[in-house]
Amino acid sequence: MTLQTRIQILLRLREFFLNPNESWQACQERAYRENPWFIPEFIVLSIKNITDNFLSEEALLNWTSHYSIPEIAVQPKNIGLVMAGNIPLVGFHDLLCCFITGHKTTIKPSSKDSTLIKFIIAEMINWNSEIRQLIHFAENLKGCDAYIATGSNNTSRYFEYYFGKYPHIIRKNRTSVAILDGTETIAELGALADDIQIYFGLGCRNVTKIYVPENYDFIPLLNVLRKYEHYIDFHKYKHNYDYHLAILIMSNRYYMNNDSIILTENIAAYSPVSQIHYEKYSDRLKVLENLKVSEEIQCVIGHGHLAFGTAQSPKLFDYADGIDTMIFLTSI
Repeated sequence: MTLQTRIQILLRLREFFLNPNESWQACQERAYRENPWFIPEFIVLSIKNITDNFLSEEALLNWTSHYSIPEIAVQPKNIGLVMAGNIPLVGFHDLLCCFITGHKTTIKPSSKDSTLIKFIIAEMINWNSEIRQLIHFAENLKGCDAYIATGSNNTSRYFEYYFGKYPHIIRKNRTSVAILDGTETIAELGALADDIQIYFGLGCRNVTKIYVPENYDFIPLLNVLRKYEHYIDFHKYKHNYDYHLAILIMSNRYYMNNDSIILTENIAAYSPVSQIHYEKYSDRLKVLENLKVSEEIQCVIGHGHLAFGTAQSPKLFDYADGIDTMIFLTSI
């Protein structure tokens, strides 16, 4: 299969996403039933981001032109791909990288997010039977030539043990933060609310902690976060909210809330679902220095950093953990 053929298949996938049939819509409904965190609006958003940011012809041609990708892969490797399942189709970018470089891919999907990706591959095989030789699924990834595995800090130790002697990319837990200076407009705060709350905050690009100057006024932020107050109607989210609010009350700790999300002072970068940590600063440069050496941070949002509202809309060149997956795949 030539590179041009692979690009044409991806463009056909784009058209399929833009004009979904009943089977694809039923698949999305089934994915939600199997994982209540994947509410329909999140599945639709993930598909839209893939369609808009990954699968346009201009984006694909520009992306592939930056790498030495042979027109035909003479000796393709078999890449073992362990996918995460925290947000819908989070592993699609890794699969896209493997496919566009001409490698074979053996996928171990997350049990939390297997329905969507399996349907997509089955649809692509219907268009071109050669894909059956390039992509397949397995519960056991023994015998692969290289590995890309995404998981938690705990599972990464197992990945290192099993895959460490092979070429590999192993990803651990990551999260994102925002640095506020107090001059943000209501529109910017509204966009920050998206960075915080889309996907219930479960993505590594979701903001789970904000840095604020001394004497920061939290009221405008709490007000704009009400745009997601409907989350409280989802029982899994409400369970988290009630639980963590009860813990703070019983611990006699200071907190702020707007009846759908909780803000509490905490130096930890990670916060649980329905809660946002904040930390006050007097020296912005010191905050930046600490973030530069941190292995926990995926994105930094704020003036002089990623624009508010863009955290959950990565482009093709936005590689997880800052590791260029395409360079890895074209060099093995």
